[in-house]
Amino acid sequence: MLNHCVRRAFTLKTSQSRTAANLRLNRGRCSASWSEDLDEVRTLLQLCLDRHYISRGQANAELFRRGMSCSYGPLGMELRRNLLEQWWLSVTRSTAQVFGINTLSSSKDRETDGVGQLRMVESENLKQILEQQELSKDQIIQEVQMLLQRSPSVRTNLLQGALEQFVPSLELVNTKLPFGLAETGLCFPSSDGSGCPAEVTQTSVVWFCSPRTSSQWLDHWTRQRLKWWRKFALSPSDFSSCDIPEEELVVAASRGVRITYNFPWGQEPLETLCSRGDAELLQTHKGARSKLQCRNGRKTVPHVVSVTGNMDRGLMAFLSNSLQLLKREDGKQRLQQRKVLKLHPVLAPVKVALDLGRGATMELRQVCEGLLQEFMEAKISAWPGYLETMPTSMEQLNAKYDEMGVLFTVVISENTLESGLLQVRSRDTTIKETMHISEIKNFVSRYISAAEKI
Repeated sequence: MLNHCVRRAFTLKTSQSRTAANLRLNRGRCSASWSEDLDEVRTLLQLCLDRHYISRGQANAELFRRGMSCSYGPLGMELRRNLLEQWWLSVTRSTAQVFGINTLSSSKDRETDGVGQLRMVESENLKQILEQQELSKDQIIQEVQMLLQRSPSVRTNLLQGALEQFVPSLELVNTKLPFGLAETGLCFPSSDGSGCPAEVTQTSVVWFCSPRTSSQWLDHWTRQRLKWWRKFALSPSDFSSCDIPEEELVVAASRGVRITYNFPWGQEPLETLCSRGDAELLQTHKGARSKLQCRNGRKTVPHVVSVTGNMDRGLMAFLSNSLQLLKREDGKQRLQQRKVLKLHPVLAPVKVALDLGRGATMELRQVCEGLLQEFMEAKISAWPGYLETMPTSMEQLNAKYDEMGVLFTVVISENTLESGLLQVRSRDTTIKETMHISEIKNFVSRYISAAEKI
């Protein structure tokens, strides 16, 4: 099923508008600096392709660069899973009374006025209508409209589902404010008016509170969300918040805040927070004030504070923020560039890589397999580098794992068979330590736990 639109026109329009925005943002920036930024973007995209964060293809890379949901590779999928898991923990544990929900991504029964609504249409059905030469122009329009009415609508955000779930959720809180509903899912947010939005992995918290406290709650969620983004950043100052200009607010909002990331080409929004009043809640429930009223000193219809995030763009922000390009000399005194993806330990898709050193290959491989099983049981993601059949130097392996963002490289050698000692290399310091095989699992586990608490 396809959401019909002119994708080529959309891509062209988006590209033109993005280019114009970039020129405005970077007016006055020296050409050398701008060239370096472009090189950094190319380097990041190439690294994400080479190290299986995203799948190959120019169109897929463009979706990724625009902060849209794309075809992720194994490491990209694991990074997104880690990111969404940390988001979920942060919103459901930071403030009491936040409940998870799951609403339909498409529906034929959703009550709406239909204005600006997206529909899914089977291309063959549309083609059959357009190919009926006996129909007049007005008849074709009528047939297409009927087809659209029969087709399910596609959500542009997660807000509407939470508004619909408000009344059923009142029983959980004994009709007492405040409380919130959290959800993650794919949406098709309208972007530039071209009529062809792309998928976005969206996160949403819809917070219901008394009218007199909505402004304070907006400030609370802004502080909480900015702190969360900066927690996992290598360079926290690249994440910031700013008020949304009045003319850019959605119709229902009285005030709004954006949390943005400073990409090489300029700032892009990661999360949008709005104080939306009670109009949308009343509209969703057909103005039935009596069933919407909650206890908060006196009976009131709650106001809504929405927190909407784009986790695809957030994923790219953390990849961009964690990429370090370091100069180093090799053994022959040649200057080389070392690329390191210093992702936060909690977010890193692979925590440990297991590789073979010198020794009896069969016995060493058995040790590696035992260690791999231990890590899996401890829910620590490990990369079975010992299965690699192509001969590779340790220098090449370290470069590969640094680009993958692997926290530690563990080398099992004949020394391990004799004394139980193995070598552990840190991604962030490049320091190699000797450790007993019985200690490695707890060492990695404690390291990740400590990083999570900072």
